[in-house]
Amino acid sequence: MPFVDSHCHINFPELAANMVDLLEQMHNNEVTGALCISVNLADFPQVLALAEKYPHIYASVGVHPDYEGVEEPDVDRLVGLAKHPKVIAIGETGLDYFRVKGDLEWQRKRFRTHIQAARASRKPLIIHTRDAATDTLRIMAEERAAEASGVMHCFTETWEVAEAALAMGFYISFSGIVTFKNAQQLKEVAQRVPMEYMLIETDSPYLAPVPHRGKLNQPAYVKHVAEEIASLRGISVREVGERTTENFERLFKLEGVCG
Repeated sequence: MPFVDSHCHINFPELAANMVDLLEQMHNNEVTGALCISVNLADFPQVLALAEKYPHIYASVGVHPDYEGVEEPDVDRLVGLAKHPKVIAIGETGLDYFRVKGDLEWQRKRFRTHIQAARASRKPLIIHTRDAATDTLRIMAEERAAEASGVMHCFTETWEVAEAALAMGFYISFSGIVTFKNAQQLKEVAQRVPMEYMLIETDSPYLAPVPHRGKLNQPAYVKHVAEEIASLRGISVREVGERTTENFERLFKLEGVCG
């Protein structure tokens, strides 16, 4: 059964140093594709190089909201970089009021820039939100993010936030957090999100799922996210793998590529 890791950072040094083994583990665990996510413009060439080298690795382009004091993207720059055929998404973008404090208007401005670039390039958004759901949804609505669609990555919010995002045509992606014993609210959301709008991810090298919690995460471990969702919904792991792979291909316009 195929699995796709819809969000990982395999260009980060702790994973890039063992790329041969990482790709072998993906193969051994039937992970047929992965989206390597950009977090700043300085490191984007590394992300793109991996996507160019490996047919089943894809790239996004964007600047993460946690990165303060880095080169700011503008719409034209993002749209230009997104023209590459292996760049299938804009982001990671969004708002994070947990890690960064103070006047965060720069985050909100950056988020708007990414939404505008996604609409212009007609490529989906990868959205990060932490302790900022109200502003995230407000800006998505104001900037007409529904025209681009995309995914709420590493979702940890309430069902009400999920409903609002789904109403804008966004997918909901679950990470290893859904396997944690104390994530009861998230498990309930995973039971309610329509299967046709669900994705799975690792966010590696972070958030390794049970039974690898606390260790270095990698795309091969996305199968454990699928196993937990299958258990929560009373369906087979095969169905979770097939449906989330189909969703990934549909959202990112890769029909038939990752199966």
